[in-house]
Amino acid sequence: MEKFDGRTQDSDFHDQAIRIYYGAITGDLASRTWYPAGLIDNIKLLLRIYWQPSAALGAILDQGSLLFGSIAGLAVALLFRPALPISFYMPLLVLAVVYVPGVLLLATLLGGLGSGFGSVFRRDYTALLTSTAMAWAAANLPVVLVRWMLPQAVLVIVMGAAQLYFLILMFFVVRTVFGTENRIAAAVVCLSWIPLVAAVFLWGPLHFLLGWVASPFFLFYAYYYLGREIGDLGAGLRSRQNFRRMLAAAAVNPHDGEAQYQLGLIYQQRRQLTEAMQRFKNAVAIDPGETDAHFQLGRIAREQGRLKDALAHFQTVIDQNDKHSQNEIMRELGAVYLTARQFEHARGFLAEYIERRPYDPEGLYYLGQALEGLNRAPEAREMYQRVVEAVNTAPRYRRRMVARWSRLAQKRITKPASA
Repeated sequence: MEKFDGRTQDSDFHDQAIRIYYGAITGDLASRTWYPAGLIDNIKLLLRIYWQPSAALGAILDQGSLLFGSIAGLAVALLFRPALPISFYMPLLVLAVVYVPGVLLLATLLGGLGSGFGSVFRRDYTALLTSTAMAWAAANLPVVLVRWMLPQAVLVIVMGAAQLYFLILMFFVVRTVFGTENRIAAAVVCLSWIPLVAAVFLWGPLHFLLGWVASPFFLFYAYYYLGREIGDLGAGLRSRQNFRRMLAAAAVNPHDGEAQYQLGLIYQQRRQLTEAMQRFKNAVAIDPGETDAHFQLGRIAREQGRLKDALAHFQTVIDQNDKHSQNEIMRELGAVYLTARQFEHARGFLAEYIERRPYDPEGLYYLGQALEGLNRAPEAREMYQRVVEAVNTAPRYRRRMVARWSRLAQKRITKPASA
């Protein structure tokens, strides 16, 4: 289908209106069989959230539709309308205009995503809104189904429990969309009330603004003049889904280990580690020399505390290439021995790594811990000071990603003084 940006000057206004309306309604349908097969698939994804939230949200990123998520949210809100003194479209608008941008900002600040808010917004807004709308619909759908049978006092308690369940689902949403660690995802969700509280204090002008935003008149002209910009917001989700479909098609080839590896990286970024491990194992089975897959399997094993498995995978990597991943294999091996409290072995690998990459904060911190474990406190303190210096002198975009190691190092520096 020819892409139409809503600003062509050589056709009359009536023809443009028809094309814009058709594009807005069918744009999401053109890339997939959304109805009836796609509709059934999206309903299955919505219901799957109840027993497999992490896997369901990952599948929503691969196959989900913002159109379906919006319709599901509107339908649930419409059924809620007798119990809520607000317009049926207001919950979805609050999610889209207040809550989702707030979560994006919090994830950018707390998660060290390595890029500014603007680029994160353009890349992840549609994916986050789709997942959030589906999570909100799933959390509130049971309340809609039973509210006719409950007295008002009990209904208020049940509605409160539904919102708590929504926050639990948002933990999986944040972790899946941004690939953050559990503690970061939990922190983002715990602080996600801040934009909502700000919206309450600004409810008067915000309600007026949202009323305008929701009007068909505004939506039509916004799409007419900003069609390309609005379309670009969905590019992030479309590119993810298209890339995932191409990889899945390539993975059908039983001899393509690279496709299996790339799929594993997608699952790993979403914190779906079981699926990621299976893809990496498939890649290794196809090509035992797939060094990257061994490396990622070792990292997952170390994260899960399976040190023996991690050591086996890392040993395979170092046998194939001792400079793999910009020498990070040396750091990972040192971290395994550090966790096993074999401090001398850890120090050997980490010291060699620091010779090759002297300004890596994570490697410096691990080396400091190894030296501390060997009761070499002055040398450990020197390493911790180098961690702080490396973070402070890092480029701005990278500083967010490595700030954690500076905080940890500063705690270790102050510990001897307080002892």
